[in-house]
Amino acid sequence: MTGNRTKAGTDQLEGAYALETPANNVDYYSDFARTYDEGFVRDTGYVYPRLVAELFLAEAGPEDSPVLDVGAGTGLVAEHLAGCTVDAIDISPEMLEKAAAKGLYRNRVAADLTQPLELPDAAYGGLVSAGTFTHGHVGPQALRELLRVSRPGALFCLGINLGIFDSAGFGSAFSRLVAAGRITPVDFREIGFYERRDHEHSGDRGVVAVFRKR
Repeated sequence: MTGNRTKAGTDQLEGAYALETPANNVDYYSDFARTYDEGFVRDTGYVYPRLVAELFLAEAGPEDSPVLDVGAGTGLVAEHLAGCTVDAIDISPEMLEKAAAKGLYRNRVAADLTQPLELPDAAYGGLVSAGTFTHGHVGPQALRELLRVSRPGALFCLGINLGIFDSAGFGSAFSRLVAAGRITPVDFREIGFYERRDHEHSGDRGVVAVFRKR
């Protein structure tokens, strides 16, 4: 039975990785939201959000608030940001409904991160993300708006799937932002996604880009 559940969880992940458009994401997660925590997260041992949250807290000070949870999903990162004031943004209203039931967020916004965001300039002192910059989801084009809504000095901890880091152009995007004086040099921390070692994605890894807006 455990093997069957794990296979179902990895099948759901494969479906998410195969998405191609924002509309595909909205449709897919409208159904995936129902079983995301109790199925995929539990059955694959998904610990990526906790690890990203821990990295953020290790670097953050009182000034790094409020926090914007980018691609918040069901609130897995915010579950580990105790004491922080956190807002959520995600493309899926259904995922945000699951997060709302946990009482973790001050505000929740359904929005496409590849488009201009209806958020004010310089609103956030911290931005954190796990599971959003990945196959079939969001690329470095979102950085422009995330920098706009963050204040000078804001702390970023953005998890990026290593499988797309080069092909999506994250390295060059960060290099240009550093060269332009928009952000501090980026400290990359490599981490794994899963604590379980019994499925085909157990070795998947990402890097967390840790930097501050200048």
